Amino acid sequence: MSPASAPATTSTAQSEAVLAAGALVWKMVDGKARVLLVHRTQHKDVSLPKGKVDPGETLPHTAVREIAEETGFAVVLGAPLGTVEYALPNGRPKVVHYWSAEVDPGHAERHSYEANGEIRALEWVPLAKAAKRLTYEHDAEIVERFAAQLDAGLARTFALIVLRHGKAMPHERWDGPDHTRPLLHLGLEQSQSVAGGIAGFGPEVLVSSTAARCLATIAPTAAATALPVKHSIGISQDAYSADGARVQRQVAKRLQRRRTAVLCSHGPVIPQIIAAAAELAGIGVTPALRRGAALSTGEFTVMHFARESEHPRLVAIETHAPAVEA
Repeated sequence: MSPASAPATTSTAQSEAVLAAGALVWKMVDGKARVLLVHRTQHKDVSLPKGKVDPGETLPHTAVREIAEETGFAVVLGAPLGTVEYALPNGRPKVVHYWSAEVDPGHAERHSYEANGEIRALEWVPLAKAAKRLTYEHDAEIVERFAAQLDAGLARTFALIVLRHGKAMPHERWDGPDHTRPLLHLGLEQSQSVAGGIAGFGPEVLVSSTAARCLATIAPTAAATALPVKHSIGISQDAYSADGARVQRQVAKRLQRRRTAVLCSHGPVIPQIIAAAAELAGIGVTPALRRGAALSTGEFTVMHFARESEHPRLVAIETHAPAVEA
């Protein structure tokens, strides 16, 4: 999937559809990829693990939860593999969002699973045979997309996750310094809503602006990941400068270290973060990048970079909104 075509995974066009999320879970064995398939009990079919979105969940959160419930694997999401759409028996459209998710082959070998009322069995299948083993053509399309990523050396990724703080107290209602403005109740709800989705990408580093509204926004993610939060004046609104030099240095450091990181910042600063990452990857302006830079409060953008590329190579970009009403 090219960065230009990678979809923002929150879409008003899908608001009437049944939304679901899942992943193509894979492992490497003797230099070859194997894909995890699930044999469903009631449907009597073979498919990729997935499930419907629960209230209050973002799509990545759903994917990780459903994989755990259906297979027992606690996965970290990689790059998105796009969506499939089909009609349910009642005629209502269903849209399923997929990511790739690699698991350690040793852990997979030791993994035990007991059949239940939903999943009868798990099966590891060579990538070359997976499409033919699946019951549905739309699942086979996801396998083919993953195979293309793998062939291009883009299957293993790390992410730069850019989070805008939640809804804060308006300037005109706050007497103190701007950096002390707190989140409103809605902002606190937004922060809780996105924490599970951000955690699903396995961040290793959390960095926040020093503003109170950013620190409060990233706090639920810190709780979900058990990670400390590093404070950075360089991505704060107080330190904003038109040239974005401090922001560029922060982004360059994160991409150089190739560890999935979250940067929680502000509306004026976030376009500089996205632009710096795109410039380092040699990518021009695309619709997905523009959307990723224009975050509303509580939204986050995930930029996936190829882990095994010598220079930063952007594989995909996706944007998610909190699952709470503004």
